[in-house]
Amino acid sequence: MPDRSSLPASYFEAKYQADIDPWRFRTSAYEQQKYQATLGAMTKARYRHGLEIGCSIGVLTTMLAERCEHILALDSSDTAIREASRQGLPNVSFQVAAPPRDFPEGSFDLIMLSEVLYYFSLADLDLLAQLCLAALAPDGEIILCHWLGETDYPLTGQQASDRFAAAVRPRLPDRAILHEGIYRLERLSG
Repeated sequence: MPDRSSLPASYFEAKYQADIDPWRFRTSAYEQQKYQATLGAMTKARYRHGLEIGCSIGVLTTMLAERCEHILALDSSDTAIREASRQGLPNVSFQVAAPPRDFPEGSFDLIMLSEVLYYFSLADLDLLAQLCLAALAPDGEIILCHWLGETDYPLTGQQASDRFAAAVRPRLPDRAILHEGIYRLERLSG
């Protein structure tokens, strides 16, 4: 598997400037079903502090905010973050950041990585996995969800989720694959 470069922030910024909802997160029946399944993958009714990497325009973030006392939602696109911030969610902090380079400090009992891991190079994905482990609270869990179709991204959804799960396995040996079809939904915990 060649180690292609991570997609730059400029790729996403151009997407959102051309169309504020380029993947139809607000209107797609597929996305709505996937969001409900993703919420169902979470084992706790409430989380103290969540981290969502790649929040886009905040559609899933809004749903996560109902289950988290506080959530930090990151995206590399300034345009996407401005749009997401319009929701005015009091328990959500939106921040322009491009992990793994820009990784927040803090401890999180929920880390959400939905439709983002295939944008990373292998090296950046491995670093991101280690940063997530370091930031994960002892009782925390990581939720991954990725489309499994063909992409022109650095990795496929299966490659990305398998690589990430292998990297965190020493601390999070429990890997529950909850859905595998057009997308893979999984929960990683200790």
